[in-house]
Amino acid sequence: METYADSLAALADPTRRRVLEALGDGPKAVVDVARSVPVSRPAVSQHLQVLKRAGLVADERRGNRRVYRVDPEGLARLRAYLDRLWDDALTGFADAAEGRGKGRT
Repeated sequence: METYADSLAALADPTRRRVLEALGDGPKAVVDVARSVPVSRPAVSQHLQVLKRAGLVADERRGNRRVYRVDPEGLARLRAYLDRLWDDALTGFADAAEGRGKGRT
C-alpha cells in the first residue's frame, strides 16, 4: 500500500507536480500530457509511472493507448495526512498563544 510519504516523495519533483496538474481536468493519454509539460513523451511516461506507484494516478488501456487519471483515493490519503499536520499545527499554535505550551501548567 502506498503511503503519504510515497506521495510526498513523488510530488517533490516539479515536473511530476505539473504532470499531475495536467490530469486535473480529466483523463489524458501520455501524448496529451506531454503537450502541457516541457519534457519528452518518454520522460512523461516515467513521471507517470512514479505517480502511479505513489498511488496518485491510475491508468487504463484504451485501444493502443494508456490513459491516465488522478486517483481520488490516493489524493484523499495525502490530503488526510496534510489535514492532520495542519490540525496539529493549529492546536500547537493555540496552546502556545494561550500559555498551554510544553512545560507550563
